[in-house]
Amino acid sequence: MSTGTTGIELKTQRRSLAEFVELVSSMRFAISLLTLIAVASIIGTVLKQNEPMPNYVNQFGPFWFSVFDKLSLYSVYSAWWFLVIMGFLVASTSLCIVRNAPKMLKDMRSWRDNVREQSLRNFHHKAEWQAPLPRAVLAQQMVMRLKDAGYQAKVVEKDNATLVAAKRGAANKWGYIFAHGAIVIICVGGLLDSEMPIRVQQWFFGKTPFAGSGVIADIPAQHRLSLSNPTFRGNTMIPEGSSSSTAIIPQADGVLIQDLPITILLKKFHIDFYSTGMPKLFASDVVVTDHVTGESFPATIKVNEPLLYKGLALYQSSFEDGGSKLKLTGYPMTGKTTKRFDIGGEVGGSTPLERSDGNSYTVEWSGFRPFNVENLSAGQDVRAVNKAESFNEKFSVGLDKRLGSAAKNAHNKDLKNVGPSVQYKLRDKTGQAREYQNYMQPVTVDGATVFLAGMRVNPSDPFSYLRIPADDNYSVTEWMRLRAALQDPELRQQAAARYAARAMPQPGAEALRGQLQESAAKSLGIFAGSGQEGGFLAISRFLEKIPAAEQEKAADIFMKILNGSLWDLWQAARAKDGLKAIEADDKHGRFLQLATNALSDSFFYGAPVYLQLDDFTEIKASVLQVTRSPGKSVVYLGCLFLVIGVFSMFYIRERRLWVWIKDGADDAKGSSEALMAMSTQRKTLDFEKEFENLKAKLPQSA
Repeated sequence: MSTGTTGIELKTQRRSLAEFVELVSSMRFAISLLTLIAVASIIGTVLKQNEPMPNYVNQFGPFWFSVFDKLSLYSVYSAWWFLVIMGFLVASTSLCIVRNAPKMLKDMRSWRDNVREQSLRNFHHKAEWQAPLPRAVLAQQMVMRLKDAGYQAKVVEKDNATLVAAKRGAANKWGYIFAHGAIVIICVGGLLDSEMPIRVQQWFFGKTPFAGSGVIADIPAQHRLSLSNPTFRGNTMIPEGSSSSTAIIPQADGVLIQDLPITILLKKFHIDFYSTGMPKLFASDVVVTDHVTGESFPATIKVNEPLLYKGLALYQSSFEDGGSKLKLTGYPMTGKTTKRFDIGGEVGGSTPLERSDGNSYTVEWSGFRPFNVENLSAGQDVRAVNKAESFNEKFSVGLDKRLGSAAKNAHNKDLKNVGPSVQYKLRDKTGQAREYQNYMQPVTVDGATVFLAGMRVNPSDPFSYLRIPADDNYSVTEWMRLRAALQDPELRQQAAARYAARAMPQPGAEALRGQLQESAAKSLGIFAGSGQEGGFLAISRFLEKIPAAEQEKAADIFMKILNGSLWDLWQAARAKDGLKAIEADDKHGRFLQLATNALSDSFFYGAPVYLQLDDFTEIKASVLQVTRSPGKSVVYLGCLFLVIGVFSMFYIRERRLWVWIKDGADDAKGSSEALMAMSTQRKTLDFEKEFENLKAKLPQSA
């Protein structure tokens, strides 16, 4: 009883296994897998892959970032589920080939000579005729004429009849075999060039990403991949005059260090630009030293012209700053001091910054550009400030966001090089940071000469620009003097008194003069603000307390008093520093107007200092992509197979033809009767034409 039950279970298991194999090797299963791969590829194309994780947090928010992270959508092509789908596709296609290829090969060799006369009569494409030739002679004649038409033919003797079986285009079956084999080969090549070998080393050999910072040579072995690593794709950044023998492979939670069998010395980096400022050509002059042989040789790596050496491919990927040395002057942006200071740094490094108020910061130098090409034509300025609306549309409430991208105006003739710029992050002791981009030289925008000081809170945001007007000496000195004076209560009182005396010089107006002085001091105090709020925003909030019917009139009076008292504040600040008064003309009136707008916007700048670039020593760096791709040749082979397979399936048509020959009714005369039938997998106009040609040719008398 037990044996019978075991036998039934064994049959059930075999049946289940057979059904599973049938499912996995079926066309519908393969199409489902290809659909999933197509969807994953779309996701990988739309969503930028292998970006720094903070970029995704800023883009999607914490919740969706976590969801997408669990689905590994930030590295789709190395995700476990994508590799599993690829593995199943390989298995499915391989099983399909194993199941069907022997049948196809057998069918290709087969002549299908087991047909009968009656079955041939049931064919749609058939013809009959009589010939004044004996059966054997007619059969040989059919063979010769079919071979002349490009067919292979075989004569088979039947009972009282002779069958001539012919075929052409049997290689069509190779198309299916090559096409399915190509899918397997390409997938295997893709897996060889994927992160699977690196994942295996992480799973079984203790390799882990390195998430810290430090010198590459000091990174422990568990974060390094050996020279025997079969496949990798990493980057190495090499400053001019420096060398590298490692590549960095980005991971979701850090990087892996790939040791290279060569050392790459960057002798010189070349870069040319279009008039738009976009890179036209960049190339690296390098010297490569082989660690095994010790031999060195020079080479030039250009875009689309990689260096191939012993299984490695070195591509010119991009370029970076290689640690340019910067010298800057710092100006206070808070308090009443105007004391400037010198500060220096190196791109990629950091510099501590101690302030007189006891707060400490760190300047992280993130970038430097020796020139910037921008479109500064009237009405076309890509950095144009569109005043944000506030109360009665008279007040700007903050920095407006605008991008500088000359690429958007590639055909505009107003593109100009606005000079060098420096980019840095200012990080406080709590770890919070804002990013800044300041231009070295003043720029003429909308007819005004200003210094552009950019700021952004998130790396994904565009920069917002504070426009600091340039003074008569093309510097920020006068604006900084006015900014400091605005924060000095004593100077504000002096300015209010000067303004009241200038506005009401007539005798006997002491009472009105005193009221005007009080109003001027109050206006300056509100504009000077307290804490993080000041400028036009503070004025707007003050005016909101006035009845709505009187707000517009009050705003006009307030702004007249403010503009007049700011002029006297500027003169008082210059007098304090021992300088003569500024001449009251249109030029300086325009400067004061721009300075007032910049003072209001400065409350949103969010920095205790403004750093102006004074001098620099540029050091270029080349970014090379280093790859080892053993699967590349495999993929090329798969592509060749795919071309052969598709060509065979679409351009080679299999045709089968049979001629059934039997003796004629009058044997004494040696005549024969012939029945021809023809078939194909796809009935086309060419097939119809070929059938008609053979139908006319075969019955012809010799």
